[in-house]
This record gives sequence, C-alpha cells and structure tokens, in this order.
Amino acid sequence: EKYRRMLAETEFVDMAPAQVLEIGLAELKREQEAFAQAAKIIDPSKPAPEVFKDIQKDHPSAESLIPDTAKNLEVIRQFLVDRDLISLPSKVRAQVKETPQFARATSFASMDTPGPFEKKASEAYYYVTPVEKEWPDQQKEEWLTAFNFYTTDVVSIHECYPGHYVQFLHLNASPATRTEKIFGSYAFVEGWAHYTEKMVLDEGFGRSNEENPSQEEVKRAAKYRMAQADEALLRLCRLCVSIKMHTQAMTIAEGTKFFQENCYYEGKPSRSEAMRGTYDPGYLNYTLGKLQILKLREDYKAQEGAKFSLKEFHDEMLKHGMPPIRLLREIMLKDKTKWGEVL
Repeated sequence: EKYRRMLAETEFVDMAPAQVLEIGLAELKREQEAFAQAAKIIDPSKPAPEVFKDIQKDHPSAESLIPDTAKNLEVIRQFLVDRDLISLPSKVRAQVKETPQFARATSFASMDTPGPFEKKASEAYYYVTPVEKEWPDQQKEEWLTAFNFYTTDVVSIHECYPGHYVQFLHLNASPATRTEKIFGSYAFVEGWAHYTEKMVLDEGFGRSNEENPSQEEVKRAAKYRMAQADEALLRLCRLCVSIKMHTQAMTIAEGTKFFQENCYYEGKPSRSEAMRGTYDPGYLNYTLGKLQILKLREDYKAQEGAKFSLKEFHDEMLKHGMPPIRLLREIMLKDKTKWGEVL
C-alpha cells in the first residue's frame, strides 16, 4: 500500500505495483531478446554476455578517455542537428572533464549544469571518472571496459545530447515558472535521458546510411544496440527488484541473483545494485519514465496523424518544466479518456 502511494503521490501513477512489475518483466524479456539478437549478428558461436565482454575490450586508454569522449560527443550532437530530432536552444557545448576527486567514489559519469536562476555562468560539465594512478593494472582495465566506445556513446547520449544537458537547456529557455524550474519529477528527468538512448539509435545513430552496408558496418550497429540494451536491462532490473523488494519481501541475496541472471552483471556490482534498492526504491523511475514517454509519444502520434513530427514532440515535451508525465498527458493530449493511460 505504501509503495502504491509512493507511485501515486510522486509520479501520479495510479497503478498497483504488481501491474507495473508485470509490464516491467515483459519489457525485460523483450530487451533480453534484443540483446541476444544483436549478439548473434556479431558472433553466433558465443552466448550474448560473452559477446558483450568482447565488445567491452574495445575501449580508450586511460590517457585518451577524456579526449575520445569529447570527440565523440560532438559527433552525437551533429547527428541531432543533421536528423533534426530536437531544437538545441544554445550553442554552448558541454565540456568533458574528469570527475572531481571528491565525487569519484559514487560517480561513473554525470552532468553538472548551472542552476536555473544562474544569470552569468553558462558552462556545463560532463564529468567522466578516470582510473586512479595507484590502481593495479587489472582494476584499471576493469574500469575502462565500462567506457568501451559503444557504451560511452550511449552514456553521452543520456548525459548530454539529447539527454540531461539538452533537457536543461530547454528548461532554462522555457516559459516555465520559477517553481517548475526547481522542482521536478524523478521519472521525467531520468526517464527522458534513458528514453533518448533508444530514440537516438532508433533514428539511425551508429548505423550505415548505405543501401548495402558492409558486414563490418552491420556488426558495428549491432554493437551499439547491445550497449543500449545493456543499459536498458540494468534499469529494467532496478524496476523489478525495487517492487519485489518493497512489496514481495525479496532479500538482498535474491536481488543480487536477479541482477546477475537478468542483466548479466558480476557478483559485486549486482550486490551494489541490490543494496541501492533498499534505500532508493525510486530507482525504478528510469524505466518507469522511459515507458511513460514512449506511451505518450505513441498517443501523441496517433492524435497528430500525418502532421506528427518527432522534433516537435520533443520540443513540446520539454517546454513545461519537469512535471510528472501523467500531467504532460493532460497538456499534450486532447482526448481526456487517454489521460490516465500512462503505460
């Protein structure tokens, strides 16, 4: 009952946790199938998790991590411009920097933007956590696998273009009230960033424009799809474990096993994710928000018909502050009977 209240009072999602879990488990199965299908394109002789481990070996060196991330970030930004997927309200680029020392223990990558009332500073920092010089070689290698070129681009989409940074630019440029610029929905903010990972790949990022792409280009696109699916599987497992832990008495050990079996994480990171579920039940909101945005887009597209534009949908969505997506449905959908159909 308390979990249902949390969903209803923070995100205006008036559904039984068991219903949300059922949707999450079905989505988890679909994403696992997409992960496996992409793996077969790359190497049909190996299990999907092994194929992804091979992909992770293709990463920058410790020295080139920051410059490589910055170079690829500009490529992603230009893709948004070329495909006309969203307005970019400012030409100011997010700067890629090493995560400050004090924040490295809890951060892999993050976005730090000026506050909504900042009048002078316009700098925004995309922080990436480097290896530490004193780490043994094996620890350095393990850390850098998470920054393989494919995953790093997906994370850059999430953090910057068109994820958190572009959402911040729209927020600052919007007519939203002061209150709307300060207070936001967890599912809106993280759901938007997570949604963009899939959307940008769906629109062709990482794929060849050639009618008959080479085998190497086909495999490259599949590697991007695996990296995106890997990020989605983690967020889907968070949704399932959050609900099971807080409404079905799932233990930390059972949660750890769920992450290991369903998003193929090793024991230590799986336990860390399960532990987070004990104190942050809201970590289901990455997936909850993403699924709500996809549903809103589907309904908005049906409403607009032939005049539907993905760019116009994104711009409209981002100009009202950071409200629970249930409220956005009331703003963007004319048919009142659709307002409550959040998933």
